[in-house]
Amino acid sequence: MIVWLFRRLAQALVVVLLMTLIVFVGLHAIGNPIDILIGQDVDQVERARIIAQMGLDQPLWRQYLSFLNGALHGNLGNSFVYNIPAIELILDRMPATLELAFAALFLAVVIGVPLGLFAGLYPDNPISRFLMAGSIVGFSLPTFWVGLMLIMAFSVSLGWLPASGRGTTVEFLGAQWSWLTADGLRHLILPAINLSLFKISLVIRLTRAGVREVLPLDHVKFARAKGLSPVRVVCVHVLRNTLIPLVTVLGLELGSTIAFAVVTESIFSWPGAGKLILDSINALDRPVIVSYLVVIVCLFVTLNLIVDILYKLLDPRVRLDAEAAQ
Repeated sequence: MIVWLFRRLAQALVVVLLMTLIVFVGLHAIGNPIDILIGQDVDQVERARIIAQMGLDQPLWRQYLSFLNGALHGNLGNSFVYNIPAIELILDRMPATLELAFAALFLAVVIGVPLGLFAGLYPDNPISRFLMAGSIVGFSLPTFWVGLMLIMAFSVSLGWLPASGRGTTVEFLGAQWSWLTADGLRHLILPAINLSLFKISLVIRLTRAGVREVLPLDHVKFARAKGLSPVRVVCVHVLRNTLIPLVTVLGLELGSTIAFAVVTESIFSWPGAGKLILDSINALDRPVIVSYLVVIVCLFVTLNLIVDILYKLLDPRVRLDAEAAQ
């Protein structure tokens, strides 16, 4: 187990290094941030001083080595725009993105699992057919269009929910959270629904497919033959086996939800890390872009590790690679 863990950490380190190298080369090819950050009225002497202060007068390979040296000491560089540590700026925005992503995932599980379970147990029911058709629509609708329609319906026409912002927040565990206040929850509903629509459709289809695959198995037939109640058979013998592939997908989907919540955050003016990275790309704020991607890669690695552990808890027959190699 320890050998497997160290191997996973080594793989994660290689992924992070390759990602930072690709981003550095890509950003260098896109353009020069000085052209955006410094006005045309600045003289050449002041311009050269600012370029040297940012370290942009150095060759690209030297800039990259300087970044790696700072990263080893916990410093990913200062933002060109805000002139504060980039990692501090990202971590300050991350709670807003996390609560939006977890709210979307919560809606996907609470809504998608029961509907998918129903569709799997009663595949010929008209409601099940409607659910499967609706899931295809959920896959097909673009996120930005759904967000705009939600704003038009519930904010502009009905006036029930706010269209933008995060609302009132309170401090908890050193961060500001909006889900702990009534006003914050009202601001959270629309962006969470918009972000969760694709996830709900995915969970419905995965749960239905898992139920249809598990129902004909011998252990389910044996449980029914023993006289167990239908609720116990479904919850213990069917749903538990269905959750194994679902956990894997949801773990990865949580990472992708956090990483790609940019569209939803932009539409609803949600002050999260996604909107920050979009603004940073427009300003070519290299330290913020690289720091954000480092955080996201580390997040994906952590989620993959948690998924492997949950695999082991849900089904003892699932063996990790390190155990199989022993």
